[in-house]
Amino acid sequence: MRLLILTGASGSGKTAIAEKIEREHSSVTVFRFDSIGVPSPEERIVRWGSAGGWQRAMTLEWLARIAVLLNQDRPVLFEGQMRFEFIQEGLLSAGIRDARIVLVHCDHAMRMYRLREERRQKELANARMLIWAEFLKREAEAAGFEVLDTSKISIEESVDYVCQRLKG
Repeated sequence: MRLLILTGASGSGKTAIAEKIEREHSSVTVFRFDSIGVPSPEERIVRWGSAGGWQRAMTLEWLARIAVLLNQDRPVLFEGQMRFEFIQEGLLSAGIRDARIVLVHCDHAMRMYRLREERRQKELANARMLIWAEFLKREAEAAGFEVLDTSKISIEESVDYVCQRLKG
């Protein structure tokens, strides 16, 4: 069955897309990476050696769980802030061969607006997040993954884009 993975930096719109699909498309099974909780930076370093170590470990764990469900007759959407190399490693490790990966991205002005105004997470609206977003975009483009730019399209258009890809 079809697996679509949405990744991207905070403020890109990936969670909003996933939540709307979960509410309005009962035929899709939706998983959100952050639903497991995000430990503090200190805990990630102590338990996994780094923030990246935690993200890698959780990506692999999520994809192993999702692999068990792919035999259902339902498309699966997995959304989270993950590096492409961790996703690819997790897919390989879990034996998942049929997956589509899409980077959800937006321009800097839109990301800052969403983080500051819509989400009220001013602590995330910083240069570090912009650098992370650009890193993910470069990584996606270099690997040939799709990029969904949500800067100038509505949530409905974004959901339609994702639903079309879930169909095949």
